Amino acid sequence: MNIKKGDKVKILAGKDKGKTGKVLQVFVSKNRASIEGLNLLIKHMRPRKQGEQGQRIEFPAPMEISNLMLVCPKCNKPTRVSQKQVKSKNKDKEITKKFRECKRCKQIID
Repeated sequence: MNIKKGDKVKILAGKDKGKTGKVLQVFVSKNRASIEGLNLLIKHMRPRKQGEQGQRIEFPAPMEISNLMLVCPKCNKPTRVSQKQVKSKNKDKEITKKFRECKRCKQIID
């Protein structure tokens, strides 16, 4: 998964096309993510108790991850992401870590 919680993303398709926002939540099994203040839906809530008023709640609905593009924090442009593996030695053990890399500026994003 190339997009994580807290990333800045640009929307490529849908009613909020071209807007950018911060990822609030990622649903890995459904391949979706919800973005702060974008793709808002309205849910009507009925009053539960007598004398209480009904209300309309706005919430960011999850979007398909294929409709999102990561905005690189270094070059501040929407970019594709590649996976980079870095090897390091730690007390006679060789450890490999995976990092996300910006395809434009070749900087590590994590």
